[in-house]
Amino acid sequence: MEGCGYTRLEDATRRLVALTERNRILEDQLVAARAAFQQAQLRIGQLEQQLANAASKAAQVTAQLTELKESIREAPANVPPAFVKANVSKEDRHPPGRKPGHKPEHRRMPSKIDEHVDVPLPEDRLGKPSCPQCRCQLQKIEKHRRIVEDIVPAKKIVTCYHTISGYCPGCRKRVESKENNQPPAPAGVDIHQPQLGLNALTTAALLRMRYRLPYRQIEQLFCDLPGMTISPGGIAKQIQRMARWLQGQYDRLKVLIRASPSVHMDETSWRVDGQNHWLWTMLSDQATVYHVDKSRGQKVTGMLLGEQFSGTLVSDFYSGYAKVDCPKQKCLVHLLREIKETGAQHPAFKDSVFGRRLKRLVHQMLLLKEKKSRTVEQVFEAKLRKLERRLLELAREPAGGWPDTHARRLAKRLRGHEGELTLFLRDDAVEGTNNAAE
Repeated sequence: MEGCGYTRLEDATRRLVALTERNRILEDQLVAARAAFQQAQLRIGQLEQQLANAASKAAQVTAQLTELKESIREAPANVPPAFVKANVSKEDRHPPGRKPGHKPEHRRMPSKIDEHVDVPLPEDRLGKPSCPQCRCQLQKIEKHRRIVEDIVPAKKIVTCYHTISGYCPGCRKRVESKENNQPPAPAGVDIHQPQLGLNALTTAALLRMRYRLPYRQIEQLFCDLPGMTISPGGIAKQIQRMARWLQGQYDRLKVLIRASPSVHMDETSWRVDGQNHWLWTMLSDQATVYHVDKSRGQKVTGMLLGEQFSGTLVSDFYSGYAKVDCPKQKCLVHLLREIKETGAQHPAFKDSVFGRRLKRLVHQMLLLKEKKSRTVEQVFEAKLRKLERRLLELAREPAGGWPDTHARRLAKRLRGHEGELTLFLRDDAVEGTNNAAE
C-alpha cells in the first residue's frame, strides 16, 4: 500500500512540474502576443493616417482634374502644340499702305546728290533727238530728273601703318604711336598676320550681336562681298577683344542709365555655345545696355541697376523685378496681350464681366495719357482717381469671388501690383508700355 501511494505521489509531482512548465511557456507566449498586438495597433494607426493623407491628395487631384477638363472643354478644338505658331487671322490684318483717300507717303528725297549723270537721246543726221527704237525725230522735248539711291559695292582696303615704339622710363612700359583709325595692338610687338580694321570689326559685331547671324555665315559674307578671309573662330575672338576694349564705355553707359528718371528692362532667351542663357536689356532715353547672363534671377536686376537707383523701373510682370526697391510701372501692353490670349483660349473669360472691364480700363488709361497735355489738371486728376478706384474694385473681387479661374488669377495680379499700373499717368517721364525694351 505504501508503494502504491508513493507511485501516485510521484506521478502527481511529475504532472505538476509539467503543468508548471506549460504555464510558464504560455505566459511567455502571452507576453509576446501582447507586444505584437501593441505593434499591430501602432501600425494600424500609421496606415489610417496614410489613408487619410492619400484621400486628401486624391480629392485635390480630382478637383484639379475637374478644372482641367473644364478648361479643355472651353478651349477651341485642334489647338496646335505650344512650339507651333498660330496662324494670323486675315480679319485682323490691315492692308499695306494708307487707307483710300489719304495722301500717299513716299520716301524722302536725299539732302545731297553725290553725282550728276547726263543721259542723252540718240541724234539723227540733223543733230536732233530721235527715238531709240525707230530713229524717228522726237517732238515736244522735255527734261527730267531721276533720283536714284544705291550702295557702293564692298571693297577690301589694305593699309600699312608705319609706327614707332620706344620704352618710357616714366610709365615703365613700351609705348607706340597710333593713328585714329588703327585698331589696338600690343605696343612694340610685331604681329605676323593682318589685323581686322575698325570698320570690319564693327560690321562683324553688328552682324553677330544685332542680326544674330552665325559665325560661319559671317565668314561667308565677308568672303563673298569684300573678298576678306577670316575664320569663324577668328571672328569670335575679335568680338571678345572688342568687348574688352569697350568695357570702360560700357560701364559709363550703365552709370548714365542708372541716373535716368525712367529705365526700361526686359529679358529674353539667348544661346551661348549651345547653352541656354538670358539676354537682358536696360535702356533709357539716352542709352541702351545689353547683358548676357546664365541667370534670370533677381540678382541680375540688382547688379544692372545698382544699389543707388532711384528712378522708375518700367518692366513686364516677371517676378525678377519685384524686389527692386524703387518706383515701378508695369507694361500695360503685356496686360492687354494676356487678356487677348486668355480670351482666345478660354471663351468664358472673354465673355466675362471681368475681362471686358479690365480691357476697357487699360485702354482708357493709355488714352488718358495721350490727352494729358490737352486736359485741365483738375479734370485729369479726377479722371485718374476714378480709374484707380475702378481698378481697385476689380482687384478686390465681388462677394464670393470672380466665377472664372483666370479672372481670379488676374485679380490677384492687380492686387499684387497696386499702384504700379497708373504711375505713368502721374509722371510725365514714365511710359505706360515697355515697348522700348522689346
